[in-house]
Amino acid sequence: MLINVQTTNDENIRNFYPEEKICRTGTSEYADAKSLRRSPLAEAIFDIGGIESVLISADMISVKKNKEASWEDLAPQIMAEILDFAATGEAAVLEPADENNNETLMKKISGLVAARIRPALNRDGGDIELKGFDNGVLWVELTGKCAGCPYAMRTLKDGVEKILKNYIPEIIEVKPFGAKE
Repeated sequence: MLINVQTTNDENIRNFYPEEKICRTGTSEYADAKSLRRSPLAEAIFDIGGIESVLISADMISVKKNKEASWEDLAPQIMAEILDFAATGEAAVLEPADENNNETLMKKISGLVAARIRPALNRDGGDIELKGFDNGVLWVELTGKCAGCPYAMRTLKDGVEKILKNYIPEIIEVKPFGAKE
């Protein structure tokens, strides 16, 4: 199996894209011992050492390393764990990733934003801040160069909203913070 590795603007985050889907739906982030019990793959990656968090979606594993760790050492080991995991046929996530409380959803959203959205915005001199989630609506604020850009609403709807809704079905709409209802 081929695994593509993508760098991000954050030198401590790498995205690994195996050619086969890792989990069926949803996005789950693992950053502590309690959450690791729900994912044998995340637990195996953490066992390598030097890892701060692992985000698993259907087509990607996003890994954040400690500042002291080296990608030269970690990347081959992470790819080996992904390959070993794929060979077992085990479920990547043991519990459904659809817990419905806002705190859990915001963690999922935050991880996905860090892995998929923030790097693209940072390349153009912008950023995004998550302001809240209520009744299926995610409130965000585009900052930096994105804040005054004439294409900000297009970025928000055609980029940010599209990506988030694809991975997190609980999101119905993404709106700019402070927008009138």
